[in-house]
Amino acid sequence: MEDRDAVALDDPVGASLRGAHAHLGRRAGMATTYLPDVATFSAVPADAGAAEWADLARLLGPDAFADMFSCPAIPPSDWEPVFVLEGRQLIWPGSGRPGPPDAGAETGGADKGVADTGIVELGPDDVPEMLDLVERTRPGPFWPRTHELGTYLGVRDQGTLVAMAGERLRPPGWTEISAVCTAPEARGQGHAARLVSALVARVVARDERPFLHVAEANTAAIALYERLGFKTRKDVTFRGFRTP
Repeated sequence: MEDRDAVALDDPVGASLRGAHAHLGRRAGMATTYLPDVATFSAVPADAGAAEWADLARLLGPDAFADMFSCPAIPPSDWEPVFVLEGRQLIWPGSGRPGPPDAGAETGGADKGVADTGIVELGPDDVPEMLDLVERTRPGPFWPRTHELGTYLGVRDQGTLVAMAGERLRPPGWTEISAVCTAPEARGQGHAARLVSALVARVVARDERPFLHVAEANTAAIALYERLGFKTRKDVTFRGFRTP
């Protein structure tokens, strides 16, 4: 049975840009897009017609990249396809807080709480290191102002940032957990599980529910999120295009 509270997740980019992230985006009619240094995501209604696509083209400019995320609408034929990626959307089932992560190979033992695991809150001064970690691990799109979308947490090893995760899309009542990544030399120590659990606790504490997206081919990440308690809500297709 569909979770009635999850309707906003059918249009997570548009719902975020019309609400919590309105100050980080641009809008023309029913077309919306983030500021370039924040994110490349754009949205139009699922039943978008020529007018909505024309509005988005004007917002982005000619020969610009339009990351339509999970928007099911297909643009006019003169928009050049850039990529198609199958994935899924997972949600946190209810308002409960996460228990200790599984003591498996990925999690590396029980969570001891933020203070005892070396988890720190990241800010503007950390952006160069965050961008470097993203470049080495490729968790998904991340730009110089992406950290402004929400709280980002990290793990440092002898001062070096080796893992992070943060908050991205913010449709009403929900917060997306994203940019979950660990440097190759620091994997297998449970950083990802602890970071995601810490973010889940923060989101739930403000009476919202966490959700996330993952590529279908990333089976290790799916297994981790399911162990932590996330449930698949639906399959999604991520698409990108270039404007005429």
